[in-house]
Amino acid sequence: MKLLLVGATGLVGSEVLRLALMDARVSRVVAPVRKALPAHPKLDAPLVDFDRLPSGAPWWQADAVICTLGTTMKLAGTRQIFSRVDHDYPLAVARLALAAGTRTYALNSAASANAASRFFYNRVKGELERDLEALGFRSLTLVRPGLIGGRRAVARAGEGAALRILRVLAPVLPRRWRINPAPRIASALLEAALAGAPGVHVVSPEQLV
Repeated sequence: MKLLLVGATGLVGSEVLRLALMDARVSRVVAPVRKALPAHPKLDAPLVDFDRLPSGAPWWQADAVICTLGTTMKLAGTRQIFSRVDHDYPLAVARLALAAGTRTYALNSAASANAASRFFYNRVKGELERDLEALGFRSLTLVRPGLIGGRRAVARAGEGAALRILRVLAPVLPRRWRINPAPRIASALLEAALAGAPGVHVVSPEQLV
């Protein structure tokens, strides 16, 4: 299987990359990135500008796409930049891959995704899910984690405090409110891409504990 992975340098994306490179079912991983990745015999990591994606690149054709692109309002600085990274880039990747013949797409979304939400973050996530569904992939999986557990390259203070509280309360919390470990999310994304089950599928936070 040839896998196209976007967002390979983030917390969840790096876990997807690690799992995919170890998986015998994956013959090749194409991971377009903005900065170089360590070399691996199964990895092709072309350097790209996500504002000017190369529409004619042969690597858009793959058996499946996994998208883990995303940022935060703090890092983005403005709503416009946040929307570009969390909505426009994943959608552009989807359109280019679909045009090249790729029929399976797995997205790392969010438990709160809702295109009708009053909250900007939730609305952007929901709008992306809606727009991806409209494209008509043969197989589309929306993985919706809650709070993601793992060591980020850039720490998020508020998120770190929430993680510490949830770890203490984990035994008494409903499954929906428990921490979703990054490796578990990555595994769900990879298995969805490998299976390519027809239709639209949702993986809830309860399934990612």
